[in-house]
Amino acid sequence: MEKFEKPIYVTKAFLPPLEDYVDYLKHIWDTHWLTNNGEFHRQLEKNLENYLGVNNITLFVNGHSALDIAIKALDLTGEVITTPFTFASTTHAIVMNGLTPVFCDINLKDFTIDVNKIENLITEKTSAIVAVHVYGYPCDIYKINQIAQKYQLKVIYDAAHAFGVKLNNKGIGNYGDVSMFSFHATKVFNTIEGGALTFQCNQYKGLFDLYKNFGITGQESVDGVGLNAKMNEFQAAMGIVNLKYVDEQICKRKEITELYRNGFKNVQGIYFTEELEDVKQNYAYFPILIDEKKFGMTRNQLFEILKEYNIFARKYFYPLSSDYKCFEGKYKNYDLENARYVTERIMTLPIYCEVNEIEKIIDIIKNLRRY
Repeated sequence: MEKFEKPIYVTKAFLPPLEDYVDYLKHIWDTHWLTNNGEFHRQLEKNLENYLGVNNITLFVNGHSALDIAIKALDLTGEVITTPFTFASTTHAIVMNGLTPVFCDINLKDFTIDVNKIENLITEKTSAIVAVHVYGYPCDIYKINQIAQKYQLKVIYDAAHAFGVKLNNKGIGNYGDVSMFSFHATKVFNTIEGGALTFQCNQYKGLFDLYKNFGITGQESVDGVGLNAKMNEFQAAMGIVNLKYVDEQICKRKEITELYRNGFKNVQGIYFTEELEDVKQNYAYFPILIDEKKFGMTRNQLFEILKEYNIFARKYFYPLSSDYKCFEGKYKNYDLENARYVTERIMTLPIYCEVNEIEKIIDIIKNLRRY
């Protein structure tokens, strides 16, 4: 088959009609209010509370700063149980707060943290669980909550992939002590860059706002040690506009997901995640696992050959964060059998609203199968 004329990547940032955004820019020019809790910042917080179905939300300049501040504000100590199958930000936020990541294996159903292996990793130094809703698939929040209550641990969810996801018709941001969302350009919903924390405890609002603004409480008072992690008005304006289109975007992603699932359902050597009961998904990514014995080539081989067709998939997540060079020799070598199996075989395929000819991508991959 012929290659695509233009490169096709895993994702592409959604941009609204330019005139929609320009209307907000005109207001920014008129007011000269560019940052520091402006009108659009406050409006976006309210809009997102409604959309995500949460009681409390605080916006940040990016998701990593949000996660970093969540860990600081919850005053965690010692060890934090987490997953190695995640983006660098999750582990870095833990380590940069002086904490020790304790890596727990994942399950093979949806690649989230294996809740049956968490308790064996808990010690007297454990203060929290930082779990990740991978590809938008929710963790087993009920089992995690049970464990957290039993051992009096805090729970932070990295929900960077999970914007708009619901579990039993309840927004995913309502679970745990805190959930972090990313609004990076490549996400289902973006504010160019950006992020947010959602939470149940009303007292966290003041803490998060304090930490993201240098600990400043007034023109002449600084009551805490913080950093600059505020979302600006340009980001907030983009968020207000993009939120109007996000349901349409999710619907189109669902259509693409269904095409992939139907196209690969009888292909030996390709495994993909299924729809989960009681979960409203956002179809953020379409990951497949390549079984080299049944497909006839490894994930790495397929990844390289697809480039020749101008299809740029992604090994996401690879490598495991526990295997980063910056962590070499620093943490225990835990049993991560499932995580290592997945990270060597996982590949995410293009999924965004403007990508065409999904059937051609499917046919190319199917025709590359060597058995």
